[in-house]
Amino acid sequence: MAFRRGLATLLLVSFLFGFLSSFEEGDLSLNYYSESCPRAEDIVKEEVAKLYHKHGNTAVSWVRNLFHDCMVKSCDASLLLKTTNSIISEQTSQRSFGMRNFKYITTIKDALERECPKTVSCADIVALSAREGVLWLGGPYIPMKTGRRDSKESHVDMVENSIPNHNESISLVLSRFQSVGIDTEGTVALLGAHSVGRVHCVNLVGRLYPTIDPTIDPACGEYLRGRCPTPNPDPNEVSYSRNDRETPMVIDNMYYQNLLKNRGLLLVDQQLTSDPTTSPFVELMAANNSYFHERFASALLLLSENNPLTIDQGEIRKDCRFVNAD
Repeated sequence: MAFRRGLATLLLVSFLFGFLSSFEEGDLSLNYYSESCPRAEDIVKEEVAKLYHKHGNTAVSWVRNLFHDCMVKSCDASLLLKTTNSIISEQTSQRSFGMRNFKYITTIKDALERECPKTVSCADIVALSAREGVLWLGGPYIPMKTGRRDSKESHVDMVENSIPNHNESISLVLSRFQSVGIDTEGTVALLGAHSVGRVHCVNLVGRLYPTIDPTIDPACGEYLRGRCPTPNPDPNEVSYSRNDRETPMVIDNMYYQNLLKNRGLLLVDQQLTSDPTTSPFVELMAANNSYFHERFASALLLLSENNPLTIDQGEIRKDCRFVNAD
């Protein structure tokens, strides 16, 4: 009996210590700004809505921002830092090719600074704007937690080995996502973000010239050649094809249906149907849009919580483009 009481006490102490340790680690939480800035999430929602109605493509940028920020070490807004005398921006990496609309993050940040100075982190703006962007693109609501803080440094040296390239093997892509806690099913779901936006011809011509990749549906291949009529497109020109011609601005399972018809644009997309570990999930998501939305929401939420800075780590940047001067 005494042994059992001692064991129970030990377990209780272990539980309390674990609880306190978790509390001290500053886990992210829902409605983190409910007291410090009650309208924070509403402001992000309002600003994203205004920007979407002016520039609909910004919705895609919000989602891509989260992916490129959180895949590289931490969801800490390091992606947003501009190059200075002491920092080389992650935006200079070739993996950031085609990314734009960073200026609208500044628009949101300015609105938050007017309401609650030095309170809401840029990292949380990345997460919350992605949540709103997904909704504007017809995707599921994702209950993003907040409480992140901002990095004081760029992780540009880690970008190449963190962000998968479009022509890498599916096994390497899966390992990259696994390194941040995303399993195979979650990876297939996150690649479903390719159901919106567009692909620059620079990233397509390898499958079109000198001959069309035989794994591409012939009619689709000819269409893509029409969109990208030269094997040497100018990377500075807006020369592209929509990822999904049927519902180009909707996050839906049309992406997977197109893959099953051999209409995937990027090599990494089409590999999802040929790899035995990923193809069953492609078929499931192609058949059930609700299932895809559920898995997409779960995976994006998990990615958004990758190794965040909290409590006294990092800082709350006043300007998302630069570390604080003080």
